[in-house]
Amino acid sequence: MAKPRSSFRCSACGHSVGKWVGRCPECGEWGTVDETAAAVRPNGVGGVAPTSPARPITEIDANASVAVATGIEELDRVLGRGVVPGSVILLAGEPGVGKSTLLLETVKHWAQRGQTALYLTGEESAGQVRMRAERTGAVHQNVYLAAETDLATILGHVDEVNPSLVVVDSVQTVVATGTDGVTGGVTQIRAVTTALVSMAKNRGIAVVLVGHVTKDGAVAGPRSLEHLVDVVLSFEGDRHSSLRMVRGIKNRFGAADEVGCFEQRDDGIHEVPDPSGIFLHQRDTDVSGTANLVTMDGKRALVGEIQALGNESTMATPRRAVSGLDSARVAMVLAVLQSRMGIIQIAKNEIYVATVGGMRVTEPAADLAIALSVHSAIEGRTIPHSTVAIGEVGLAGEVRRVTAVARRVAEAKRLGFRHAIVPAGGDENLPAGIRITRVSDLGQAVNACTASPVNAPF
Repeated sequence: MAKPRSSFRCSACGHSVGKWVGRCPECGEWGTVDETAAAVRPNGVGGVAPTSPARPITEIDANASVAVATGIEELDRVLGRGVVPGSVILLAGEPGVGKSTLLLETVKHWAQRGQTALYLTGEESAGQVRMRAERTGAVHQNVYLAAETDLATILGHVDEVNPSLVVVDSVQTVVATGTDGVTGGVTQIRAVTTALVSMAKNRGIAVVLVGHVTKDGAVAGPRSLEHLVDVVLSFEGDRHSSLRMVRGIKNRFGAADEVGCFEQRDDGIHEVPDPSGIFLHQRDTDVSGTANLVTMDGKRALVGEIQALGNESTMATPRRAVSGLDSARVAMVLAVLQSRMGIIQIAKNEIYVATVGGMRVTEPAADLAIALSVHSAIEGRTIPHSTVAIGEVGLAGEVRRVTAVARRVAEAKRLGFRHAIVPAGGDENLPAGIRITRVSDLGQAVNACTASPVNAPF
């Protein structure tokens, strides 16, 4: 037998080094490099008899992994038709965004279908969770509740209750006895998650883990945590808005770019199957400086509104304020309008551009709507509220093609829009029943949508 040799591996990224270092040279994380002993096996080592022999794939029962609907359609949309037995789901989000409220709603619907759910909380007492469940109407006799942080005791609760769904809130508070490291540390989180994944796979129990996020919005803990689980969901929301979104980051059982929409209310969290109404105007008359757009969030088309305002300024450098949009792209669009369209007032006026309803848009397909809203605000020309604009604006003033134009136009038609301005040259079959105007540059787009001039604000 050859002498075992030691190596050092980073638990965050898996990078191996020959000696211990305090900071991983690959990912830059501190305190994640641990020693791992690897024995060198001699040549000719025989195999070990497997505990379960391999079988032909045709003999494997596919019904054992059929997704079970949770009863919340927006959540099932993101998961891919529901929860797969034996799967492990990681739900991450900022504190107070509503993760626990959503999961209480999930276990309630799960229990109403005759299934047993076990909710394990490590951050609150059982009484506090019961109070929230009373407020949101999530009390059911098939929902079992326990406040526990010890991993061995949690596994004992699972053996006693024998549930089909287990929720652990949160994985950073659970301690694995006999494992080194502080609570919530890299070693502890990896050990706890590994044990829960093994339990889920061996017993066919679906497990939902609640995870914290870092300051930059990433899932806290080692990067290997995301590799251990089957599904990673991000629960997003602005504290100044009631809208909440569940976004799929990783999904072994469905699409990884789906989005589910919810609304946080006093009596709990509710589904929003048609969120476009939140992002649209509430007016019956046309106002200058507004333009509608259709953005893609994952595979979901959302219709929203962009508003722009221009005020004359005496400052040498007029102010630029952006809300809900990429400030760099807005600055680029303003430069194109000034250079290619000859709108010299842009350099002399304060420009404010914002979305409606707390909508966040970062894709280039919003460029055309931004340009039209700013042009409408500066020139004082209104854009009919029944018109939507879709397209990317280039530095030469051209309108470039974007993805999923047909899906965007279909969503606009469903919501009652009668005119769509899209880039020229597309080969997609667009829906009938809505007027389509194909444009190749900003000049054509302005001529296609602006109405009669009104009194300019300056």
